Amino acid sequence: MTVRTQAVPDLGAKTPLPALEPLLFELARPGRHGRHVRSSETADIPPAFRRTTPLGLPELTEPQVVRHYTHLAQLNYAVDTGMYPLGSCTMKYNPKVNDRVAGLFADIHPRQSYRTTQGVLALAYELEQLLAKISGMDFVSLQPQAGAQSELTALLVFKAYHAKRGEAGQRRRIIVPDSAHGTNPASAAMCGYQVTTVKSDARGNVDLDALKAALGPDVAGFMLTHPNTIGLFEERVREVCAAVHDVGGLVYGDGANMNALLGIARPGDLGF
Repeated sequence: MTVRTQAVPDLGAKTPLPALEPLLFELARPGRHGRHVRSSETADIPPAFRRTTPLGLPELTEPQVVRHYTHLAQLNYAVDTGMYPLGSCTMKYNPKVNDRVAGLFADIHPRQSYRTTQGVLALAYELEQLLAKISGMDFVSLQPQAGAQSELTALLVFKAYHAKRGEAGQRRRIIVPDSAHGTNPASAAMCGYQVTTVKSDARGNVDLDALKAALGPDVAGFMLTHPNTIGLFEERVREVCAAVHDVGGLVYGDGANMNALLGIARPGDLGF
């Protein structure tokens, strides 16, 4: 069963019991079809590769499937249905034209001739230059495919940096504040680091005293989401970054909430 919850209640009220949303398999009935596939459409498939047994998929009409997923979508709180004050990560507002343009890249094949991909290469290069300018960094890589993958990429860079300095065995710890993006500690652990969490102060910023107490020669780096996950600009961000650098560590800036900084502040200028 898919669990369906009601509208978010007041914190002081009792949480209502969840209702049950039938699964597609429970809605299915034998003989229902969404689209009939003609035999001529499969004629070019060699017999050795044709399925001879049923797929075991639910049998429904197209409207049933559309209504099911539309209903499930309506149960979610989303940026398209209401304000999301943090504007974080996937939930931040992105103009719909961005999705349309980004979708054009789906028509490119990895083995396509470079003679037909010059426009793509030009766009990628221009994007690198724009991101470097926006972030205040010297260079930008487009290799990571998603946010959490970029975290892992950065941590692997941390490892390579410390290995180059002959400190790979020494730098085994990553510090993460309790206000960090939730994937940060997971990425650090996946990279083989020990994770130390530091608390926030009464104003919601990184507790600088707690951070300094946690720092040491075994620290490889610090992962800071800025603005942080409760939507606050770290007031002492330069001091935080300087403290980490003073012990030989590196600082990773999580860009989940970077929309709030664009045109106002650049991570490179803040000490990352």
